[in-house]
Amino acid sequence: MAQHSSGDLEADAPTADAPLDERHETLKSEDDWRHCLSPDQFRVLRQHGTERPGSSPLNYEKRSGVFSCAGCGQPLFSSATKFESGTGWPSFWAPLPGAIGTSVDDSHFMRRVEVHCARCHSHLGHVFTDGPAPTGQRYCMNGIALAFQVAETK
Repeated sequence: MAQHSSGDLEADAPTADAPLDERHETLKSEDDWRHCLSPDQFRVLRQHGTERPGSSPLNYEKRSGVFSCAGCGQPLFSSATKFESGTGWPSFWAPLPGAIGTSVDDSHFMRRVEVHCARCHSHLGHVFTDGPAPTGQRYCMNGIALAFQVAETK
């Protein structure tokens, strides 16, 4: 994402040369999505909804592991980048490489940057520029859009 001197945000463009199953366009029909997601997950992931702040158990997840897309299983964030933002939503300072895409969201009378899964294009949340070092970014994610996999212990 780039910010132009005019202050306008430009979202990352999809990668058109990726294999078909890895493009950020989904190959599932709306009925397929409704069948594999709960009604609340469908509202957030496919209809760009937002869960109630503080409602996700993933806010309190402290174990080592990976947060993935609840829609397709794409790994999105390492637990090493998770931090307590005080917002009521799981927050991260960086995604895994190539895991997400962004687009400008002008809904609700404001300009924000939407974050979506790079594989299935499901809505995950938004990214803001008020996060901690080293990136200064706060990826504010809907917990219902994520699945958590605990890291294997050796």
